[in-house]
Amino acid sequence: MLLWFAGTLLVQRWVELIIAQKNAAWMFQQGGYERGREHYKYIVFLHGFFFISLIAEGSRSTPPSWWFFPAAAFMLAQILRYWSISSLGRFWNTRIIILPNAPVVTRGPYRFLRHPNYLVVITELLAIPLIFGAYGTAVTVSLVNLLLLRIRIQTEEKSLTDGTDYAIAMNDVPRLIPAGEGD
Repeated sequence: MLLWFAGTLLVQRWVELIIAQKNAAWMFQQGGYERGREHYKYIVFLHGFFFISLIAEGSRSTPPSWWFFPAAAFMLAQILRYWSISSLGRFWNTRIIILPNAPVVTRGPYRFLRHPNYLVVITELLAIPLIFGAYGTAVTVSLVNLLLLRIRIQTEEKSLTDGTDYAIAMNDVPRLIPAGEGD
């Protein structure tokens, strides 16, 4: 089950990388430029390590009796992932590519969160290992991911304020957790 799941997830990521490359090519043709290249390699490494660690630890572990809860969180994250991707359209990418004067996307989940896809990644990197009882992977990868996302989000938000109306459009939108009324 673990190998099938990991294989399916790898195919999903491969297809997403193809989409991201096509979107990047289009954005570069339109005058876009990349930021955050120096930390992107660490994100790629972490995600590669995640799969290796998941398979190594998960193949020696027993799924917990409560596996359904992280599985449900993973499935909800997939809904948010594809809602995010479809809302951004050609602007969706795995890299930080800035297209000056492009409209700021404020539809879909971006009405409620500045970075819904990062919430998806946080959820996945914690939930997937928990489904298979890979607790060390869940903790280690999640902590490193949070450190990298801190850098990533700061870089992305600073970059998006250059040449776009991002700061104005997203001023009242929370980063990762939707705010309740009165927050």
